[in-house]
Amino acid sequence: MDKVDGDMIDGLRRAVKDCADRGLHHASRWAAELLGSIPIQKRRAHPTRRHLDPFMASTPIRAKAPPEVSSASSSMPPPPIPRQAQAALTEDALKAAESELEQNEEDLIAAGMASFESREFTRAAYMLTPVKSARGQFILAYSMYLATEKSALRDWNKLDTDRNQPSSPVNSMILALYETVTGLGTKDDPWILFLRGLFLYRLNRRDEAMELTLLSLRKYAWNWSAWSLLSNLINDGEELFSLLPLMPLPSTHPLVHIFQIRALNSLHQPTENELGVCDRLLDSELFPQSLWIMSLRACVLYHLHDFGQAEVQFQKILAIDPYRIDDIDVYSNILYVTENRLKLSKLAHDFLALDKDRPEVCCVVGNHYSLRAEHEKAIRYFRRATQLDRTYLSAWTLMGHEYVEMKNSHAAIEAYRRAVDINRKDYRAWYGLGQAYELLNMHQYALHYYQHATSLRPYDVRLWQAQGASYEEMGRLREALECFKRALLGADVNEVTINLKLAKLHDDLEEFPEAASYHRRVIDICLLTLKPITEYAKSCVYVARYHALRGGGDFDLAQQYLEKVAASNSEDADLAADLLKKVKLAIRMKAEEQEKLAAVAAAVEAMEAGPSASGVVEASSVAP
Repeated sequence: MDKVDGDMIDGLRRAVKDCADRGLHHASRWAAELLGSIPIQKRRAHPTRRHLDPFMASTPIRAKAPPEVSSASSSMPPPPIPRQAQAALTEDALKAAESELEQNEEDLIAAGMASFESREFTRAAYMLTPVKSARGQFILAYSMYLATEKSALRDWNKLDTDRNQPSSPVNSMILALYETVTGLGTKDDPWILFLRGLFLYRLNRRDEAMELTLLSLRKYAWNWSAWSLLSNLINDGEELFSLLPLMPLPSTHPLVHIFQIRALNSLHQPTENELGVCDRLLDSELFPQSLWIMSLRACVLYHLHDFGQAEVQFQKILAIDPYRIDDIDVYSNILYVTENRLKLSKLAHDFLALDKDRPEVCCVVGNHYSLRAEHEKAIRYFRRATQLDRTYLSAWTLMGHEYVEMKNSHAAIEAYRRAVDINRKDYRAWYGLGQAYELLNMHQYALHYYQHATSLRPYDVRLWQAQGASYEEMGRLREALECFKRALLGADVNEVTINLKLAKLHDDLEEFPEAASYHRRVIDICLLTLKPITEYAKSCVYVARYHALRGGGDFDLAQQYLEKVAASNSEDADLAADLLKKVKLAIRMKAEEQEKLAAVAAAVEAMEAGPSASGVVEASSVAP
């Protein structure tokens, strides 16, 4: 991985200002945080450069006066300029003209940005109508977009609880905005390209949006909003890795690695490899103090279900910055799963006092009430989070979970559908829909949603188990067997529950040898992990019954298992004792039968040896 150099530091410094100047505050903050995480010695070693880039220079570049020539040489034609140099001169001239145009409009742009910062988007767009520069036209188009989004959201909220309310706000002006920015003279500006890609994304023209976003990044690589948009355009991990060779930066560049981790986290598909990449990004040569990358690492651990290490990482982040709200909802999910009531309660109290109007904080409080089984209060806070940000996926999903806990399947289905409408790549909402339909005993529907969730997360054991349970309820035991076997491939080596389920399914299919082999596996695991006999007594009895009554034939093993269960305090002790008597009787009968067989064999052998022995005696008696 490349190390931080002067170009990276300079790029981040420019991005902080360039993104803020265009109202992309999230991208500006990201660049500022990443820049601040670089060791101060490196930043001091690379002070801000005075670029001759017309977009950054305080005065436009002026063409140099041509050198004086003698009268003798004035009649000679000038030497031809190479085509590449001509293109460079043309580009420099365009940049110089753009810089001069932007300077002439600086006061007008500043007035428009003041209204933009006050969230008066319609007024900002009106004030910026006369602008011609690329930056002015970007702010104009972006203001119009945000104004129409605000209006669409307001109209959508008016239809709340109405049957005619669409699944998400409908902004009918997106196409007109796209056509407007496409017709601009500055349509090849990297920021305008990003905006065109954003509009195409909203119009569900994914391939075109991806092409324009990549082109925007090729011209300006440090716009994090463009990277975030590209991440949203990717459907799965396979598509992500096929896209990496098309990136405008080499694969060793830290920005490409950061994007890759962010994309896989959003797809819920990070691996141990991403964990190693995070550790390298936090190296002293790169961004050792980056809370943003630390948070990425914590989210990777969360998706890998390593909740202990993820909690440690979040504690480290909060020790450095106790007021950081980003991803605090993920931390609360970890505390909820590990049932850490004390820490979750303190987290909810502290952040509710800090900012009660952030959706992440509402999510933390909702998790707090959910862990206390106060589901109605939890739903109230999750709903509040969705009102603050209708695209806040976690709140819709967690609200659905609460409705499932309350056995309100119809409300749960509605919440999960909202989550799916926002992001069809999140397996949790599809899994939740399956659970809700399972509560309604609609197993065919549940199976459909479980299969969709499994296609998004093919290595998740729980999803294969859910599919298997649906098949079992539908009486399709062969398919259920295949699902549970697939679940066993990704399960822990000491997994017991899935082995028991496989044993039961084989027993239902009257495949007793296979069922006994899974019960044997359960016994071996429990012995290896030093579990008490009560946890595997039923498996011992099943294996013993198989060998004693169903043709297994290993009576010694059956006796060994039954003696262990009969001597225990498990609920199967009496059953084991009764079966043990039958096994001992069978062993005794088998021993007696073996003795009789041995006696018969000895007699037969004696009879076969008898004639030859008497013949020897007779021959010796008649010898001279």
